[in-house]
Amino acid sequence: MANIQAEYHRTQHIGWLRAAVLGANDGIVSTASLILGVAAANATQSAVLVAGAAGLVAGAMSMAAGEYVSVSSQSDTEQADIARERRELATDGAHELAELAAIYVQRGLDTELAQQVALQLTAKDALGAHTRDELGLSETVSANPLQAALVSALSFVVGASLPLLIAWLAPYAVLTPAVAATSLLFLVILGGLAAYTGGAGIVKGILRVAFWGVLAMALTSGVGRLFGVAV
Repeated sequence: MANIQAEYHRTQHIGWLRAAVLGANDGIVSTASLILGVAAANATQSAVLVAGAAGLVAGAMSMAAGEYVSVSSQSDTEQADIARERRELATDGAHELAELAAIYVQRGLDTELAQQVALQLTAKDALGAHTRDELGLSETVSANPLQAALVSALSFVVGASLPLLIAWLAPYAVLTPAVAATSLLFLVILGGLAAYTGGAGIVKGILRVAFWGVLAMALTSGVGRLFGVAV
């Protein structure tokens, strides 16, 4: 039999890509919006930087905690379903075999071939076959709470550091346009990279990231101007 090379699939990135994009996007948008809102309220540059730094730390911890709790709940649900399948295989193997064969029939196999496939897969790894084909779970898309938490927190810090660095380096007179313009640029780059890595349309990825970022920064800046006080 000829050697078959393993194919590369973009879904291999799905676990960390979602967390990384979410963390970096939230870091840029939330920190830039906070900086613009505080600056619009006529705060001093030092107050703007303190608010931005506090937002970075709080946001990173919030992202880590939120991702860990959310993905842990997903993982718990997956493990509960797998445990149920394990019990059903141990107590009613014939029914589970028929259930697996019926799945293959629905996917286009004739009844006899579906039965043969179900038998062979059950003989090799019954739980794996049911986990994959009945529950729709696989190692590629399975939840990893710790990975999601760490990636989200680190990517948030990276994203939040960008507008904070600009706020620190830019003269106060041009702080607001400098942060707004560079944050939009960062969002465009992030959207393009995320779309490219995931195999999606780059322009579409850029537009959807940039739109929500601009909206958030505009609304927060408007709130700062409305109240006209440092927060």
